[in-house]
Amino acid sequence: MTNLQHIIEAAWDNRELLKSTETIQAIEYTIEELDKGRIRVAEPTADGKWQVNQWVKKAVILYFPIRQMETIEVGPMEFHDKMRLKKGYAKLGVRVVPHAIARYGAFLNKGVIMMPSYVNIGAYVDSGTMVDTWATVGSCAQIGKDVHLSGGVGIGGVLEPVQASPVIVEDGAFIGSRCIIVEGAHIGKQAVLGANVVITGSSKVIDVTGSEPVEYRGYVPERAVVVPGSYTKKFPAGEYQVGCALIIGQRKESTDLKTSLNDALRENGVAV
Repeated sequence: MTNLQHIIEAAWDNRELLKSTETIQAIEYTIEELDKGRIRVAEPTADGKWQVNQWVKKAVILYFPIRQMETIEVGPMEFHDKMRLKKGYAKLGVRVVPHAIARYGAFLNKGVIMMPSYVNIGAYVDSGTMVDTWATVGSCAQIGKDVHLSGGVGIGGVLEPVQASPVIVEDGAFIGSRCIIVEGAHIGKQAVLGANVVITGSSKVIDVTGSEPVEYRGYVPERAVVVPGSYTKKFPAGEYQVGCALIIGQRKESTDLKTSLNDALRENGVAV
């Protein structure tokens, strides 16, 4: 793996190396390993943090210039692209409903369900996760086990800058309809996001459950229940409301995910 990384890093610094057979084979092997889930763009470490493998992201970016445009026919449908589509879903144990599409180089673990949706190259979607109708999982995003991405959820992709962290949604999280999570935002285990919550890498996420607000940036703690909110910000033209996300409660141990979400919203006077 060290030699593979060395070849990728060298080609990143000198694009002339993309013409060499060794470099092309190294890039193609890396994408194949991504597709099979044997390597990842980002992975959890022993101390509970996440490590970004920048050289793997570089391999994804370098894969585009070594590919040629081709026509892909799927029944009566036709695509024209540089990237192949993922195949072999039955062997993988993945349910794919028409018109769901995953690109080659994206990993889907056993038990994933893709309603009509899209998963981009470099993404990692772990077992038991539902990618609901018209949800999108962007390039290199990391989605944990038993996650529910509700209808219309937008999980952003990130390739450049290569040092930027991808979007991370950890095990058991519930992402409500039309939520947007982008720019390396991080959603903790079993967190619950109500509909239309927007989390970017710089978004204010404010815990309002205590006597004083506690502020996070681009991060939702484990088991937090989150809804859209706003705060007042001063501008030269006056004071205006700016969007944020509010932590209004915690998921309950005694209830399942949906009940916990509904209870938390009702208890705080928010329409379900």
